[in-house]
Amino acid sequence: MSAGEVSGDLHASAVIKALKAQLPEGAIIEIAGIAGPMMQAAGCQAVCDMSQLNVMGFAEVIMALPRIRRVQKDIAAFADKFQPNIVILTDFTSFHIGLGRKLRAKGFYVVHYIAPKLWAWGANRLPKLKASQNQLACIFPFEEQWFSSRDINATYVGNPSAFSCQGGWSKAELKSRLVLTDDTPLLALLPGSRPSELKRHVQLLADAFVHLKLQVPALEAVATLAPGVRAELLQPLTDVGVHLLQRTENDYAMRADAAVAVSGTATLELALWETPTVLVYRTSATSWFIGQRLVKGRCVGLANILLLGDVPSAEGIIPELLQDLCTLENIEQAVLPLLQGQTVKQKNAFSQLKTMLGTENPAEKLASLCWAQMSR
Repeated sequence: MSAGEVSGDLHASAVIKALKAQLPEGAIIEIAGIAGPMMQAAGCQAVCDMSQLNVMGFAEVIMALPRIRRVQKDIAAFADKFQPNIVILTDFTSFHIGLGRKLRAKGFYVVHYIAPKLWAWGANRLPKLKASQNQLACIFPFEEQWFSSRDINATYVGNPSAFSCQGGWSKAELKSRLVLTDDTPLLALLPGSRPSELKRHVQLLADAFVHLKLQVPALEAVATLAPGVRAELLQPLTDVGVHLLQRTENDYAMRADAAVAVSGTATLELALWETPTVLVYRTSATSWFIGQRLVKGRCVGLANILLLGDVPSAEGIIPELLQDLCTLENIEQAVLPLLQGQTVKQKNAFSQLKTMLGTENPAEKLASLCWAQMSR
């Protein structure tokens, strides 16, 4: 198994638990690969720690290519000795397409869990994706038909975010645990989990909170510390009074009254929690230049893409403040209306999104598919 970022570590750990729960009587399972702390806690032997792959942005990835290629080579060599019955690669598309091609060429059966968003951009990578896996496990309902019509063996297994965002703390319980009253306005600040994301966004969100508190003196804020992330990286937030929670399987900070979140899985989860959100994102000038040539000014937030399709980022249901638009003034102007209750448009759209994605348990379904394959 392999994952390359916090969300992938979380989703892969759920699959490990489901594989073990469905273990046939008398069978023994060994799991090893590229693992984060949640996968390791679930029982995956870490041949390589996931932190070695923690880079984001085109320029940053190019700088890390020698290290990334070395990890791929090491894992391929390990697979020759380990001889897995099945390989499960979770998300982290660019790295896993390369690794999957190496492993499939050696005759291993490769499942890619969480299909790349080629329907949104990058469809020219379809031939490489096809060569990198035997089975594509999709997490959006329409993807099964989209990939199958392009001669890729695809199956919809359910959406992990939609499944996880069904229970847990209520907004009132979150505030109670933070020793806040029900009427205290609470803002979630989610700066990402990769070191490069944290470097560019933690101080920005800390400053944004200070600015917003001048307008809303009673405002409180909460952030979460993801497994494997050093607490000192979030110190600019705690220095200005932001409450810090340890993330578990659910990020309960998302039950706040509103949120400012870095583009990624978090923005989809916030939509599924029906939490009014502003999306922010900054990257290097080089990565931004390359990225804009690919997305051409379209929405980048998953919730916006799923709800609206191919529309300019300025038209998103969730406001998208990207690169030069990601300023303290713009964040303040976007967040204040949400704190003042101007949330009907977002909440109506989020309700549609929840209906679209359903509540299937993707880890259980994927584990069943894997056991069926391994029993052949």
